[in-house]
Amino acid sequence: MSHNDLTDSTATATSARPTATRVVLSLPEGVSGWVRSQIDTDRYRGYFRRTLGEVAVGDVTEEFVDIGCCGNNLDISFRVERIEVGGGMDGGAADGVDDGVADGVDDGVADGVGGGTADGVGGGTADGTAVEVAVVDENTAIEYVDRTGDVEGGWKVQSADGPTR
Repeated sequence: MSHNDLTDSTATATSARPTATRVVLSLPEGVSGWVRSQIDTDRYRGYFRRTLGEVAVGDVTEEFVDIGCCGNNLDISFRVERIEVGGGMDGGAADGVDDGVADGVDDGVADGVGGGTADGVGGGTADGTAVEVAVVDENTAIEYVDRTGDVEGGWKVQSADGPTR
């Protein structure tokens, strides 16, 4: 599998490809609040757990995000920023991150956006080991952080810039 094509959802962990306990995905900072509310759901994180398979730092995948009842769809690019194996993932929270907030982000804020750390890659476990390649499974914590950039496309019906008929 190419490290830029996240399509091998059948990958299994081996000694060379351990199972990820945490994967941090970045998305363009210009996404709307609606998009954030869609990707911050258990079903969206579950989708990633079922479909990512083997991931490597730097991999990019374009994923569909529903933009509402009157709209169209929007493809968002998600990039793998960090992969962790082992560590303090005890499954104590609904998102696999034991921070007391069921938002998939270990920053103490239920906002669907990563909290800042010294490494610039969101919050999370302090004792997971960073690796370059791993396999995502149903127990992997999926977290998001922003990266510089905007989003192209989408539908303007639900905004002030939309049609006025």
